[in-house]
Amino acid sequence: MHHFLIQLVWYSNYVLIAYFVLANLGYTILMTLSLYSVSLHATYASRKPYSDMADSPVTPPVALIIAAYNEEETIVQTVLSMLDLNYQEKEVIVVDDGSTDSTVDRLIERFRLQRMDLIYRERLQTGHPLAYYHNPTFPELFVIKVEHGGKSHALNSGINMARSPYFCTVDADSIIESDALLRLMAPVIHATDNVVVSGGIVRIANGCTLRNGRLEGMSLPSSWLERCQIVEYIRTFLFGRPGWSMLNATFIASGCFCLLQREAVIGAGGFGDDTVTEDIDVIAAIRRYMVSEKKQFRVVFTSDPICWTEAPRTMGMLARQRRRWQLGMTQTLWKNRDMIFNPKYGTAGMLSMPFHLLIEVVGCVVEATGLLLILPISLIVIHTPWWIVFLFLLLSIGYGTLLSMGSVVLEEVTLRRYPRLKHVGVLMAYAVIENLGYRQILTFFRAYGVLQSLRGRRKQKWEHIEHTGLNLHQAPARPVEASSR
Repeated sequence: MHHFLIQLVWYSNYVLIAYFVLANLGYTILMTLSLYSVSLHATYASRKPYSDMADSPVTPPVALIIAAYNEEETIVQTVLSMLDLNYQEKEVIVVDDGSTDSTVDRLIERFRLQRMDLIYRERLQTGHPLAYYHNPTFPELFVIKVEHGGKSHALNSGINMARSPYFCTVDADSIIESDALLRLMAPVIHATDNVVVSGGIVRIANGCTLRNGRLEGMSLPSSWLERCQIVEYIRTFLFGRPGWSMLNATFIASGCFCLLQREAVIGAGGFGDDTVTEDIDVIAAIRRYMVSEKKQFRVVFTSDPICWTEAPRTMGMLARQRRRWQLGMTQTLWKNRDMIFNPKYGTAGMLSMPFHLLIEVVGCVVEATGLLLILPISLIVIHTPWWIVFLFLLLSIGYGTLLSMGSVVLEEVTLRRYPRLKHVGVLMAYAVIENLGYRQILTFFRAYGVLQSLRGRRKQKWEHIEHTGLNLHQAPARPVEASSR
């Protein structure tokens, strides 16, 4: 029995090292593609004035759909941010999903909304809203109140209300930079293929100062947990998604800030409620629909449209968020398992979905098991040679640190959002700290999310984040200006 245990631990060590070699090889390829993609886009963006798009008659209208549930603390700031966007024709549609707080009251008070009857075409089965609110002084803004049915139901209601050919999903606790929607639309206008999804970057706004929907002051939060998340977000969005986009294999586009073609989403059946991450699920549904209709299309990611959002400040909230994300990814992969290694779905089916299954889902369980059981047993019971431990640390920590530091440098070279060199230095330090404990903690949260998926379907619920990360300031004198349309 003892001999069998020793053999099992040895084989487990080899499996663990093989996983890290395979994962780091995949990340290296993605990093190389991403660097090339980001540098190309940075050169293109520096030569192409987005102001031309803002004034162009061919720039299509966009509906910004904000699904809100108990967002009284942030909803006004988010709507102000949407109304202030540099975009000629837009609709701002707030869908209140039966909030029990003062979300709707805050909007009525700030924008002097009145209850009235509006046209609602039910392209997706949602039932009719309970109430409509509007003020002709702000013709772009519409607020509808629906029965509480979850985020997917709220988004589908917003799609029914929208009249624009494209819509952008925006979380109720997010702020979009002034030109970000134009940058998100640029691939749609300039691409030769039919772009049905365009994703942008999500950045963490904790520690920043906000006034009337605009980021007024850029700074870093004080807690190590929030700073680690900033580095993690930078690495995720700059050293992964541009690479998948180059391969036309995008599997994930953050629903916090994502542009979608309305007819493609309706054809795919809208946002589903059988996973807990409707934003991941809808991308797979669109791919399935477009392939079944034999239509050419692209799902793209652009590296400079930025949406700022709040991140969890406590370990408990972070655990809840990451378990949910991992559960949703696992559910989506299982739901669309026939697409995996299916050449009919192109590089997404042959590369991206297998990678997310093997590395992001199965891999996090392997890594968590190795950290919790295999390595301690190896060191204590069978006295594993030092070179194996060194190799493990090099693969799991050293290479991850290199990627994190590289992403911070790339962010500074291309986006330059933090005004002080001190901020960059702090983030470089946290690129090291993030790999010494934080990433391992996330591995356990993610592994638990995968194990949750084995328990069967879980009904989609709203993800509640305590909104305490932003320094909010209201400008008392300056009213919001109505659109000239």
